[in-house]
Amino acid sequence: MSHRALATLIGLTAILMWAALGLMTAASGRLPAFQMNAMAFGISGVVACAWLAATGRLAVLRQPAKVWALGVGGLFGFHALYFTSLRLAPPVEANLVNYLWPLLIVVFSGLLPGERLKPHHVIGALLGLLGAAVIVTRGESLHIDPAHVGGYLAAIGSALTWAGYSILSRRLGAVPTATVAGFCLATALLSVPCHLAFEETVWPRGALQWVAIVGLGLFPVGLAFFVWDHGVKRGDIQVLGAASYLSPLLSTLLLILAGWGAFTAPVGFAAVAITLGAMIASKDLLIRRRPSVEP
Repeated sequence: MSHRALATLIGLTAILMWAALGLMTAASGRLPAFQMNAMAFGISGVVACAWLAATGRLAVLRQPAKVWALGVGGLFGFHALYFTSLRLAPPVEANLVNYLWPLLIVVFSGLLPGERLKPHHVIGALLGLLGAAVIVTRGESLHIDPAHVGGYLAAIGSALTWAGYSILSRRLGAVPTATVAGFCLATALLSVPCHLAFEETVWPRGALQWVAIVGLGLFPVGLAFFVWDHGVKRGDIQVLGAASYLSPLLSTLLLILAGWGAFTAPVGFAAVAITLGAMIASKDLLIRRRPSVEP
């Protein structure tokens, strides 16, 4: 297996972890969004920075201002804009607009040195977007209300922020993935004043909710960002972008298995569309052309 293929597979594990986000969030109770952000990123940031200190690598956090601006802007900026969109617009419509980010990653990847955007990348991403739309809306029609334009703009901003973070991370490929530890900790610290300003504190109840929050901090809001950074820097970024639409599908299926939903026709349609889109976008990775042999 090539280094590029291995890095792509590592990056794909982020999508699997993000798929558990819905289930873990549901199990964690009704904590406000920024409070959850502060707690989960706080766990991931403290654990990761402690690991760097224990291995004598804490100096890796000494990076130029532009690296910190990209990392903290990507992690905190995305979540802040996403939460804002949910406050200012109906969650279904805001969530769907936010899910433009995988398609944007695929499209913007054509601007990267050494990358070539091919038709099957775009087709795969569009099929994924179609499947995600069906999942988010549950097959029902949307009602776009101009009164919620601020929320829609925030959702577009969140999509652009995460796509831009992922693409620009590729341009900073020499920056060690371990620096994500600092980005997580900074995101947690920035989330605290946002929580105090806009939310009322609600503490978890019972061991299950605390375990779910720790799980969030270690995996979907922790390790996932490290493997994603590795994947977008060294793997096939078009495949990662298109395959990201598997996250809402797998998240829905996990909630169904946990008893928080039912398997319906829209879910089945979305499963086919997203899986097919991911396979089409991954054509170059799945089907390797044999080198021609001169007669």
